[in-house]
Amino acid sequence: MCAISPFQDDNFASGININNFGTKNTEMAKEIERKFLVIPDKWKQPGEKVFIKQAFLSENPDRSVRVRISGEKAFLTIKGGQKGMTRDEFNYPVPLPDAEELMGLAVNSVVEKFRYRINYGNKVWEVDEFTGVNQGLILAEVELVSESEKIQLPDWAGKEVTGDQRYYNLYLAKFPFGSWQRNSF
Repeated sequence: MCAISPFQDDNFASGININNFGTKNTEMAKEIERKFLVIPDKWKQPGEKVFIKQAFLSENPDRSVRVRISGEKAFLTIKGGQKGMTRDEFNYPVPLPDAEELMGLAVNSVVEKFRYRINYGNKVWEVDEFTGVNQGLILAEVELVSESEKIQLPDWAGKEVTGDQRYYNLYLAKFPFGSWQRNSF
């Protein structure tokens, strides 16, 4: 059974947990997620969505620095150190006017998408429907507690693309989905 999480949740716009900013944490921030292509014929755009645009400020394939505007909120994110499904992730809120100016420093195209948050099988799935130069791509991701955690897949979750660099937003900024050969995915 699918249900949309409340849109009033401030974290919906960011897709991240911002409740611990400013607190000392002895553990590094880790992101463990699985990613899937969405089967368009089975996907129904449920309820509320938020528009996200993000620009990458560096091109290093081992780590990324991006600015994201999500609704009326903005964040600077640093990701890197990937091992399996796990990688370091640090998110910092930034003033919206600063984020808008930082967008102009993008090293490649700006990635634009609509994000839906869906409760399914006691997990929150984030489904990104890309627009602009990545139009036609729909990806779903789910965050895990551990790499061995078992999850229930919704019927609209297609081929798993976890770890496939082509489906990282950094890659999509440099090589937009619209330019791919249709038999390459």
